[in-house]
Amino acid sequence: MKSLLKNGREKKGLKTREVAQLLSIDQALISKFESGTRKPTKEQVIKLAELLEIDYETLIIAWLKEKILNEIENEEFALKALAVAEQELKYKKSVSKIELSDALEKILKEIDILKTKMDTFRQNEDRKNIKTLELEYTFESNRTEGNTMTLRETKMVVNEGLTISGKSMREHLEIINHQEAIGFIKDLIKKNNSLNERDLLSIHNLLLRGIIPEEAGCYRKEQDITNDNSDISLSPPVISKEIEESFIWYEINKNRLHPIVLGAEIYERLLKIQPFANGNGKVSRLILNLILMQKGYLIVNIKKEDYENYQSFKAEQIKNNKEDFTLFIAQMEKESLERYNQYS
Repeated sequence: MKSLLKNGREKKGLKTREVAQLLSIDQALISKFESGTRKPTKEQVIKLAELLEIDYETLIIAWLKEKILNEIENEEFALKALAVAEQELKYKKSVSKIELSDALEKILKEIDILKTKMDTFRQNEDRKNIKTLELEYTFESNRTEGNTMTLRETKMVVNEGLTISGKSMREHLEIINHQEAIGFIKDLIKKNNSLNERDLLSIHNLLLRGIIPEEAGCYRKEQDITNDNSDISLSPPVISKEIEESFIWYEINKNRLHPIVLGAEIYERLLKIQPFANGNGKVSRLILNLILMQKGYLIVNIKKEDYENYQSFKAEQIKNNKEDFTLFIAQMEKESLERYNQYS
């Protein structure tokens, strides 16, 4: 840290007494900071970073490093203690501190009342209603990504195995594959296993099987984005690490957060990572619904028009409020529950 401070001061063309005057710090202290014989306080680090135009993160990391070393460098078990501390820090950082607004709390309570009502019907589960929801979900998810099949045609492909004249083989496979992916996540729910990277890749493999076989179940290469908008560039190993961290976060928080809050957070994390060259939206929506269905909630069917309206609304916001998407998902779930209860 001492070299960062000295180089920063010299780059600004300041003398130690000038720095001392500007920050109201004793000149002797500034000299000791630069020689390494004294350590500044955190407040002084903030002031020095601002005055000397040193990147704050770089300077505070150097400050923390020296603070830690000063405490433990001569201890016999220092490295082991650091390893344990690292794991504990990761855990504490992973535990969610998401605070819910009154509006979100209100709609979540309404949803849970509707779910309780639905659970009384589910003693004799109406398979027809569930099948209808799944078909409509397949239709809307594919339509959002450009598939031109109508809902009626989607039903004909799924229920009757028909080939629709004038529609491409890809469009047929998108419907068939999506239905198989729904079946796959329902099997995962029955097994009650923890959600993991292997499941994510399996879902992607099912969606792209026979459509883009060379990409199916594989992370994208750097800057290999074709259908999704992204300016990030992550290598497959980095993507894998990001995915693993997201699922660790999920595992820690799955019984702490409302399933809608949990699912919306994982959905947005996956879209931010953009792990695949194609199909990120479909995979993220399936993972969101897997999380909801695990806890007995209905499939959230995000209609193309609703999603486009939400995206337009979000783009107009001056301040990005992460809760907006959770509220959006909550409203979709509420509508699904109201509809289910109405026809059960």
